[in-house]
Order: sequence, then structure tokens, then C-alpha cells
Amino acid sequence: MVTRLSHLFLRTLRDDPSDAEVTSAKLLVRAGYVRRQSPGIFAWLPLGLRVRARIEGIIRDEMVAAGAQEVLLPALLPREPYEATNRWTEYGDGMFRLQDRKGADYLLAPTHEEMFALLVKDLYSSYKDLPVTLFQIQDKYRDEARPRAGLLRGREFTMKDAYSFDISDEGLERSYQVMRDAYEKIFARLGLEYVIVKADAGAMGGSKSEEFLHPIGVGEDTFVRSAGGYAANVEAYVTPVPDALPIEGQPEPVLLPASDTPTIDSLVEHANAVAPREGAPWTAADTLKNVVLALTHLDGTREVVVVGLPGDRDVDLKRAEVAFAPAEVEAAGDDDFRKHKGLVKGYIGPQVLGAESATGLRYFVDPRVVDGTAWVTGANERGVHVSGLVAGRDFVADGVAEVSDVRAGDPAPDGSGPLETARGMEIGHVFQLGRKYAEALGLKVQDENGKLATVTMGSYGIGVTRILAILAEAHNDDKGLVWPKNVAPFDVHVVATGKDAVAYDLATDIVAQLEGERFEVVYDDRPKVSPGVKLRDAELLGMPIVVVAGRGAADGVVELWDRATGERRDVPVAELLDAVRAI
Repeated sequence: MVTRLSHLFLRTLRDDPSDAEVTSAKLLVRAGYVRRQSPGIFAWLPLGLRVRARIEGIIRDEMVAAGAQEVLLPALLPREPYEATNRWTEYGDGMFRLQDRKGADYLLAPTHEEMFALLVKDLYSSYKDLPVTLFQIQDKYRDEARPRAGLLRGREFTMKDAYSFDISDEGLERSYQVMRDAYEKIFARLGLEYVIVKADAGAMGGSKSEEFLHPIGVGEDTFVRSAGGYAANVEAYVTPVPDALPIEGQPEPVLLPASDTPTIDSLVEHANAVAPREGAPWTAADTLKNVVLALTHLDGTREVVVVGLPGDRDVDLKRAEVAFAPAEVEAAGDDDFRKHKGLVKGYIGPQVLGAESATGLRYFVDPRVVDGTAWVTGANERGVHVSGLVAGRDFVADGVAEVSDVRAGDPAPDGSGPLETARGMEIGHVFQLGRKYAEALGLKVQDENGKLATVTMGSYGIGVTRILAILAEAHNDDKGLVWPKNVAPFDVHVVATGKDAVAYDLATDIVAQLEGERFEVVYDDRPKVSPGVKLRDAELLGMPIVVVAGRGAADGVVELWDRATGERRDVPVAELLDAVRAI
């Protein structure tokens, strides 16, 4: 049945919505695909639902082809399973919590590992039932602090999540690879460029985690890759550790006279002037910057820690959150310094730090701070620094923390060359969860010997609505959306312009021919809308092919647009079907 714009629930906007910050959000609202209800929450209109259904169809095809079976679990979930896995607490402020009229606690699902594990526990009891992979396409809910990028990061979003269940680690490896291969096929069919990167598992847990990132300028993730094939999210990057140096024979530390050295560069210049070292001058990389961080633990307690890192590096708070997870991390404030009088702001040195020190503050160092390395750092006295402070002799850390920023030119940890950095948006994530959830929830089956064995799990997610936004972000021009043909809501947009009935009669015939050839067609038959508005709407809505019946209708000629290339040409109606097929 033909879809006519005269009856379609649609209103396009001439101007960008004031609350939209990224191109996809502006165009999807202007073109009438979605409508904002509140920050991070959108209503889906007919055109938007058609695109979403096409994306879901591609995902569903490949999941079923990979042997997964579709189910659908509720989005409103009880507290108890998430309490058992500790994620009721670990998710922190990112989870929507609520109570029913009797005071029982519930949540709006941010993800469904617990519920899938319980579903399999309820129905399966033998190794003969495994392996099995289940998936759903379901809405998820996360209380994003700044949901300002439209569908790219919403509070309510649609996700395909799948879960594999195996009796052995070898089985998990096979299931993981099957899902990973299916993801590559899905993203290839969607025409999405992607990079597979090593990732941090975060609150999900597990032994292995990889993200599929789409390189895009508005991406919220920074990732690194080398020409030799290494790729990782910066949170998962592991700094190559240099070899330790001999401590014996190194000169004693030298106090640097009081000086005005407000920057690392000025400190380096001062150290080289007052206490030069043999062999090579001091550089910013030889200074030890001791950064004070405040950790808020799950029970609400606040802990101040100090991290020492080379002075030419800065703290990356995302990496710090991974290093100190599940605690929240922020820079220490004035109140923290007032409570810890042993910290001389601007002149902190490691000599007074450590869990066993007088300050009692845990002290961590960057992986580059290995035994035998000598540093210029604070002397814990206002206006005084020290040079030649040797790690392993003059100070010892409580541990190592990967919190420093990762930069282009840094070495890949696998030796595959220097890194380059890029921005990307996560479109898929695969985890080897292992037995974390199964053990917490008692998911066991009888093995071949009749003994109970804990099941091992994998988890595999794809952001459906985020992918829709990414496609809109990647496929547009200065006139509007330009949908790829495999996800467009319609294949062809037919427009009748003018007041002459000939154009409308010809357009109606064309629609019938196209539908007879199994093209999905939207027909702009609005009788009292000007040609200019109709043509602007055709550009904005973004169907791959536009056919305009207008001034040439009496001569049997229409205008054919290829939105992807921008080509527009006159085509005799007798040749139209072949021309459309060619596009």
C-alpha cells in the first residue's frame, strides 16, 4: 500500500531545534523522525520507526543466522538479582531506581545479565542443554548526567543484547567468536566503518572485553591504534613498563634552593641551572608530578590518594576511574588539603606518602616510575624542590595506577609501532563475562560426571538507536538526510508538483509501477503545498531516490535525483524503472 504524505503523521521544521547540539539530533527532529519529550528521551514517529525497524531487521537476521534465539524480557526489574551481583550499588547514580506501592525496590534495566542468567537457571539443568545463546531487542535506561547529543547518548535507548551460556571456557571462546563474527557482518551490512579495540569491562566485569567503535568526530571515546594492528580504547591502554635501573652508585638527592617555579618548564630550567646531572639535562619527563585525587567509594566514604606521574603527562580522569573502579574519582579540593596538613600544595613529594607513612595517604605511581629512576619533585616544604630522588631507594609506592593521558606517538604495548589517536563512538561491545554472574546467582548444571558445574557466560550488546543516529550523522548534506538504501524508510520518494492534474496523474502511475516492482514508495501528493516546500521536504527526508513529476509531465519526462551522489537529471518515464534500478 502506498504511503501518502497527505496522510502521514509528519511535520517538518525549517529551523534547527534550539536544544539540539549535534547534526543527527537536528536533522532527525527537523525531518520528523523523532520528537524530544525531555532531555535524553524521544518519541518515535512513523518515519523514525521504519528506519529503526530496518536496522533491527539486519541485526535480527545475523543473530539468528549465528544460532541465537530471540526472547523478550521486561524492562522493569526487581532489586534482588542486582543486589546479589552487587550492581545495585556499583551502578551508582547511573541507574533508575523506583518503588512500587508496597515499598518494594525495582529498577529500569540498564542491562540484563542477571535476568538472563536466572531465566536459564529456571529452565535448564544439564550440560546437554548447552550451549545456548539468547538475545533480545529491548529498551534500556541509564540516568545520563548530560544527555545533550540526541540519540547518541540518551536516557532511554534501544539495544540488542545477547547472552551465551556454556559449560566450559573453551565453549565460551567459541560462542564469543561466533558473536564477534556476527557483529562484523552486521556492521558491514549497515555500511558502518568500525575499529575493534580492547576495552575495559567496567561494571560488567569479565576476563575479555572488546568494543566496536565507529570513527566519528563527535565521538565521546578516544581510542588509539598502530600501523601494526594494535587498537584499544584509551581506558584499556596498558603502558609499556621500562626496565628497572641499578640503584647502587646513584648520587644522593640534592635540595634545590627556594625559587619561583610555577610551571614544570620553569622547574626544569631551575634544576638544570642549580643541580645539573651528568649525561643528560633534566627534562619535563624527569619531573615527578604528584597529583592529589579524591575517591568516593560505594559506601559513600571519601579517600584522598596521591598519584605520581611524569611531569610531561596529565591525569586522564576516565583512565583514573578505571584504575580506581568502582570508586568515583575527582581532583581533590581545598577541603581535602585542609584535612591533610602534610600535603604542601605545589611542593608535594613522595617522601611523606604511603599507607605506612605519617600522612597515611596511599601513594601510587605511573608505570614509568620504576626502581632506579631519578626524579625532580617536591621536597614537602614551601618553595623547595629536590632533584635526584630515586625510586626504590628514597621512596616506595603502594601500587601502580594507569591514570596518565595517552598520546599520539606513544608506543603500542605489543611493539607494533607508535600510536595514533582518534575519536569514535561505541556501536557494539562484546564481553567474556565468565562465571561472575552465574556464581552470584547459582546458575549451575550437571556436567558429564553428574556433578554440578557453574555455567560460564558471554554478553554482547549493540546500540540500535545509537546506530540510527550515527548513520544520520554520517549520511547527510547541507540540505538534509541522505539515508543509505538498506536502512532508508522508503526506497523512492515520488513528488507531484504544480497545480496541473497531469503531474499528479503521472506521479500516481509511476507509484503504481514502482510498487509493482517491489520498491517501497512514499508519495508526496499534498495538493495545497507549494513545489518549493515539497522539494525542500524531499531533500530533508533523505530517501535515496527522488522522482519529481512537474513541468515535464506533459511530455512524459520526470526529474530523477540520486541523493547519495547529488546527481539530478531528466528521464523519460519509459526509462524510469531501469534508471531507478541502476541507482
